[in-house]
Order: sequence, then structure tokens, then C-alpha cells
Amino acid sequence: MSEIDLDALAPWLGRTETSEDVLTQGLIDKFRATFGPHLWGGAGDVPLGIHWCIALDTVPAAALSEDGHAARGGFLPPVPLPARMWAGGDVTHIAPLTIGETFTRRSSIGDITAKQGRSGALVFVTIEHEYFSGNRLCIREQQSIVFRKITAPRPVKSAPDAGDPATLRSSLTPDPVLLFRYSALTFNAHRIHYDHIYATETEAYSGLVVHGPLQATLLLNLAADALKTSPHRFSFRGLAPLTLPCELQLHNEGTGASGTVWCQDQKGLRSFSAEYAAV
Repeated sequence: MSEIDLDALAPWLGRTETSEDVLTQGLIDKFRATFGPHLWGGAGDVPLGIHWCIALDTVPAAALSEDGHAARGGFLPPVPLPARMWAGGDVTHIAPLTIGETFTRRSSIGDITAKQGRSGALVFVTIEHEYFSGNRLCIREQQSIVFRKITAPRPVKSAPDAGDPATLRSSLTPDPVLLFRYSALTFNAHRIHYDHIYATETEAYSGLVVHGPLQATLLLNLAADALKTSPHRFSFRGLAPLTLPCELQLHNEGTGASGTVWCQDQKGLRSFSAEYAAV
């Protein structure tokens, strides 16, 4: 950990930012066109997971770093590691979203920690988000971002439950068009999702990377379908990068008011997992 100076990053603890947006029918239509039959039909007018598409950071092009993200040292701390990923988070649904309302997202840096991973130093930054409509709190979320070195991926063996028909609920084949559309919905310029040369030659992935929140959206809707209601608590974690070409399988295992959902590829490699509960 000697290479990571946490004291230099400490001034970012507690740093806050606020952004506002209107939830429009146009955004919902684009969201539905992107996810299609994988959205839970019982959500009503506002599909689950769309909060990741509103009140976004709108960083000017001149303020972007080489990877397409906002340059560090603004809201996010200047962690001296080149790659970053959406590691996971915890979402609590408190009140429903309504079309036409103006939403405010209030964000703050809650924690900065360093760990030693198998491929080197890791720094985790925890962001606390709250989504308000007026004075009404609708969603509370804790988001985790991990910063790491760029290393070549290790070969991964297939999991023993590859293609388990007992838990498999549906599948899809993500392609560059799906990734492009989701990047557009979330104003996400990270080049690993659309620039194959950058993804493979600079960040050492085997192909274009399927977004973490895209997978989380699929799992959130799968959990709601299992519960027949919107999950009150939804806790998700990234396990491994999912890269094209692949088959994305959606699995669920649960009984009653709680359970576990996960994404895996055709070889059984789990990329994202989540636990959910109705209360």
C-alpha cells in the first residue's frame, strides 16, 4: 500500500455535488427500446433501473481524461491508478418515480479505502447518492467504484453450474449496438464500452465490456419479476468483467420475499450478482 497515499486523498472525504433532471417520457421510451422484454412488466409507467439514467454528470469534452471519464480531482479523488470500474452498490427504493417530475441527485464521498488485490493495489471510493423529488426521498444508493492497475486478464475456468436449467430465467446476446445505446442513455463516455482498440490494447480487455449498471438493471428487473413487486433492498456486486462476444444468462434462486440473482456467460463465469428483498 506504500504507493497509495490515502492522506493525499483525504480532503475528498465528504465532498458533495448536486445535479437536477426531469424524468421525461422520451427517456423512458428510449430505455424501453433498449431493454425490451427484459423489463419487469409490473413497474407501471416508470421502469426499474432508470434512475441510473437521470441527473447525470455532464462533463465538457475538454474536461475528459484519456479513458473518456471526467478527469480526476474534481468530485472524485485523484487516485493514482489508471483503470476504474463500477464495483457494485446497494439500492433502497423508498418512493416511486413519476414522469414529468424534477429530480435532484445529491451525492457525497463517503469513504476511500485501499486494499491489496491479486493483481496489485486497489482503491475503493464509496459514493452516497440520494434521489429527491422536491422534499420526497425516492431512492437511496451507495455506489462503490474501484480503481486498479491495468493488467492482462487471467484465464478463467467454467463454473460447475454453467447453464443450470433450474435457475436460468432468460438470456440475451449483447452486441455493440446495445452497449452504444446504454452508453448514450447514461452519458457514459468510458471507451471500454465502444472503442474496441482502446478496450483491448490500452485496458487489456478481451473485447468490449458490458456495463455494470446495464447488468444491474437486468438483475433488478429479474428480481422484481420474482417478487412480483419492486425490491425494497437490492445489493449488487461486480465479480468479473463480461466482454463481447458472449451470451448473457440471467439466473434467479430464491423463495418467498428474498433471493439471489446473477449474470453469467455461456461458460458459467459469473460477472454480476445481487441479493434482493421485498422489505
